[in-house]
Amino acid sequence: MQFTRVTRARRAAVGTLAAFALVPLVACGQGNTAAAAPEPAAAATSIADTKPYTGELKALESKFDARLGLYAIDTGTGREVAYRDGERFGFHSTLKAILAAAVLREYSLSGMNKVITYSRDDLIDNSPITEKHVDTGMTLRELCDAAVRYSDNTAANLLFDAIGGPKALQREVRGVGDDVTRVDRVEPDLSRWTPDEKRDTTTPRALAKDLRTFVLGDVLRKPERGQLTTWLKTNTTGDALIRAGVPKGWVVGDKTGSGFGYGARNDIAVVWRPGAAPIVMAVLTNRPGADDTHDDKLIADAASVVADTLS
Repeated sequence: MQFTRVTRARRAAVGTLAAFALVPLVACGQGNTAAAAPEPAAAATSIADTKPYTGELKALESKFDARLGLYAIDTGTGREVAYRDGERFGFHSTLKAILAAAVLREYSLSGMNKVITYSRDDLIDNSPITEKHVDTGMTLRELCDAAVRYSDNTAANLLFDAIGGPKALQREVRGVGDDVTRVDRVEPDLSRWTPDEKRDTTTPRALAKDLRTFVLGDVLRKPERGQLTTWLKTNTTGDALIRAGVPKGWVVGDKTGSGFGYGARNDIAVVWRPGAAPIVMAVLTNRPGADDTHDDKLIADAASVVADTLS
């Protein structure tokens, strides 16, 4: 998809617009923040930050009537883009990337051919791959592929079973330094987020850090890390999200997520750029109404701001 870079002139124009609209935008932001039970200290730091990109991201919140949480880091320079990066959002299916990483860590590639059997009673909605293999079962490798690349919900639940359930995954992220993310339920309940819900939530900063740890760090051995990277790069559900917001030629490995209600929509990614270190980003969003739907362009536009800022 063709990428249009955010120009400095456009940035100035957005900043002017944000200045004229400051009062209603701040009022809207405060309303959504209160509803979503943010982490007060971190959130205050994030929103008070007067970085050049802040006006653009506030304008996106106003345009899409949404709450936007974003954290991105250039892993080469350490430069960051952070906006509501300490506020809690439901992680929804983005967690499947971390779940697959935990399975790879426990079983290693040599154990990924283990066959998991299941019945039709185990199938839940949005299980396009597992529903085809009830009679034969699927290997752990195939289940991870289905969960990450197709966001297959039954595959995710079978993977939870393979490592010991949600609390086992929470212990896994605690073990890599994430003391923020809460993992409480399996699919589909883990995607049932409401504004007062703390279960199955995280922050953009914590989730991006987890993704960086597993994809670019040394927690996984090189073969397992390579397999996880391949699944992310060949994800089939993210073309309209971060991929749509970064320049042509940048390679995106991502995992998407959607919630039930409140227009909840997320994408997390490692983005490989020609001649530069990767960018890791997490873009988490929701809207104020229970019946609101999401617009993927919000995440694509937010990714565009990140690409322009860190280029």
